[in-house]
Amino acid sequence: MAGPARLRCIIRRLYHAAPWGPGGKRDPMSQTPQTTPTAPGPVDPHPLDCDEATFHLIPRLVAEHGEVVRVAAPNLDRPTWVIADPADIRRVLVSNHRNYVKGVGFERVEMLLGNGIIVSDGAFWRRQRTMIQPAFSRGNMPRFFDMVREVTLRLKEEWLAAAREGGEIDITRATSDYALEIILRLIFSDDLEFFVDQEGINPFLFLTEDPSRDLRVAMKFRQLLKQVRVLIERRRETGERPFDLLSMMMDARASRTEEAMSDKELVDEVATLIIAGHETSAGTLNWAWTLLSGDEDSARALREESRRVCPDGELTYEHLEELVFTRQVLDETLRLYPPVWLFTRRAVEADELGGHAIEAGDNVFLSPWLTQRLERLWPEPDAFRPERFAPGRDEAREDQAFFPFSAGPRRCIGEFFSYVEMRTHLALLAPVFRLRLVPGQDIALEPAINLRTKHNLRMTVEALQP
Repeated sequence: MAGPARLRCIIRRLYHAAPWGPGGKRDPMSQTPQTTPTAPGPVDPHPLDCDEATFHLIPRLVAEHGEVVRVAAPNLDRPTWVIADPADIRRVLVSNHRNYVKGVGFERVEMLLGNGIIVSDGAFWRRQRTMIQPAFSRGNMPRFFDMVREVTLRLKEEWLAAAREGGEIDITRATSDYALEIILRLIFSDDLEFFVDQEGINPFLFLTEDPSRDLRVAMKFRQLLKQVRVLIERRRETGERPFDLLSMMMDARASRTEEAMSDKELVDEVATLIIAGHETSAGTLNWAWTLLSGDEDSARALREESRRVCPDGELTYEHLEELVFTRQVLDETLRLYPPVWLFTRRAVEADELGGHAIEAGDNVFLSPWLTQRLERLWPEPDAFRPERFAPGRDEAREDQAFFPFSAGPRRCIGEFFSYVEMRTHLALLAPVFRLRLVPGQDIALEPAINLRTKHNLRMTVEALQP
């Protein structure tokens, strides 16, 4: 007779195979079970969410079961599919994107950001996206670049002062403060001083001082956004329109109705831009300096490229496209440490992924962290190799093997600006400084909404001879 453990295993397998279990469904108009093909996956249920446990679980599931894995998650009301194959990722995000809407975890993001373009769906999302997109046109980038360069040069002076004192810098805090100031000036331009005047200090700085995004931080952030509404009202009354994202969004009109965004819609989009625009660049630069501190060859190549492209140190917008190796460093950093490590979707109608039937309502998990470290796509996947992204080599990679900014219509709206910001940062600072990690630090990962270091990292800063 089978023992208790064996009986439990048999019962689980029967449950998964049954038409009323996760493996199938019963047609309410017929007594004949309608089953889906058996999909690879664990017999035991596993809770899945945008959390650290899931971060460590899904690579193991893919290693054990393949690049399409079906999981019964007790915390979710429908089966969840972990998808790692680039062809299936492309179907979800690009070719059949209309069938996949936002998935689990967005309720927490909505608590922080409101109903901005990261959270919204359907016709409202398309309206908002269409109204915001022109602000990020490449035609606006040269003027935005001037602001980025100014902020970067101020940071350069701070680091030179630290180097003269033979000191250290908190690179995590430094890149976070840097990216926050840039996104705030991109949105508000000189009206950033409006908030400083109201509070006596930059009231947004708490976002870098407290990187948690829990309910307490969300409530404090939403309270602060009331001042954004005051600024919007003031601009409406005065007609002032400085060159910034807020002005462009206030003046944007829906293509069909010619309606402007309401104040609430504007505030939600501002909140989205502040958090998403700040944390993406801050995290990537934090990781880039960390990786470069352990790879002197790449650091040297980065310095040499910047000195060759602008030998007098006067970086211009036109120089950015010539910084080819700098882009490779950033892409390899984004491959290893994508800011958003998990995208979740929900199927609207039935579909097929990897030869398996996806039912309406099923959850789909896509992880850049996972796919961008598949050994069949990326030899020595855990190694920092900027040469992977050398010109001409990307043709060998499958579509969506690299998707740190997502893909398709919901691809990050600020992706191009982010590269402008990060290239400028490295081009102006890498030729001047050598940064090295202070030994003995714990470089642990914290996979929350964004993938970041669990602890702030400290580096020694050394000024280099020209």
